[in-house]
Amino acid sequence: MQDGERIKIGLLEFEPLRVAGLLSIFEAAPQYEVLATDMKDILANKSIDLVLFGLQPPESFERLARLRAERPSLRLIVVGSLRDDETIINAIAVGAKGYVENQATPEQLLQAIEVVLSGSIWAPRRVLSKFVDRMLHFSAKPVRRHTSQFTEREQQVLRLLVAARSNREIAETLGIEARTVKAYVKTLMAKVGVDNRVALSLHAASAALVEEEDEA
Repeated sequence: MQDGERIKIGLLEFEPLRVAGLLSIFEAAPQYEVLATDMKDILANKSIDLVLFGLQPPESFERLARLRAERPSLRLIVVGSLRDDETIINAIAVGAKGYVENQATPEQLLQAIEVVLSGSIWAPRRVLSKFVDRMLHFSAKPVRRHTSQFTEREQQVLRLLVAARSNREIAETLGIEARTVKAYVKTLMAKVGVDNRVALSLHAASAALVEEEDEA
């Protein structure tokens, strides 16, 4: 993005009244260009830098994962009512870089956007702590060989998938082709018994696919 160019923000999955309220917040922030949009436009419009996403699980997780997979550089912030920590963790696990509650002030929303655009994650501290602990716990433990019989490469792909990496990022990390990653994910879904990568990621993140400490 060139100096002086406005940052483009898309509003996705919000009701009309909510859109009007969000647009009014950005009237005092001329550095942002904000527009209501839809999935098709976001996937096609590469100029959109960040998306504010109205969280409506479980359908929202599928859309977040698709945006993450097809637009890996896109920043995603979910906005929702006060929910349990697991919902927020799941949103982050499938690609969101921030979570803002509906009750947040305009100043908090703008701050969250600045933080996410800078490359960090915006979420309640207690949630970030749980998320980091869970990812470290998962990464440190081997995938159960006796249940699904994963190969070493499948385990590597699964760990990166749980960390919300796109197929392209997984491919770059492992030094393989993106289409090969896609094939591995398909195989993993079949072995676990799920029909989409979101369910695979959430199932693995919940530690269902790792050894328990007392089994070592």
